Amino acid sequence: QVQLAESGGGLVQPGGSLRLSCAASGSISGLYIMGWYRQAPGKQRELVADCTSGGRTNYVESVKGRFTISRDIAKNTVYLQMNSLKPEDTAVYWCYAHYTYGVVYWGQGTQVTVSS
Repeated sequence: QVQLAESGGGLVQPGGSLRLSCAASGSISGLYIMGWYRQAPGKQRELVADCTSGGRTNYVESVKGRFTISRDIAKNTVYLQMNSLKPEDTAVYWCYAHYTYGVVYWGQGTQVTVSS
C-alpha cells in the first residue's frame, strides 16, 4: 500500500509564493511519475505539472514560468514551487504517483487560496 502525504497549502496574496510537498511512503518500487492536479470551483480537474523519475517535466500552459516541479528521488518526494500566484490559481491541489505497473495513487488534497 502507498500513502501520499501532502503539505504546504494555504492562503496567500496575489503575487505571493507557496511550496507544496508530497511524500510517498509504503511500496516505492516502480514509482515512475509524480505530479499535481488541481480543481477550482466549477471547473474540471486539470494536470498542473508532473515529473518522471528521469527528471522530465511537464506543465500546463497557464503555470509555465511561474511554477516549478522537482523531485527528491531519495526521499520519494515531489515539490511544487508556486511563484507569482494569481487568484485563478485558487484550487484544491492533489498530488499523485503513477507506478510503472499502471496504478495511480492520490494524496488527500490541499487547498490553495490566492486572495487579497
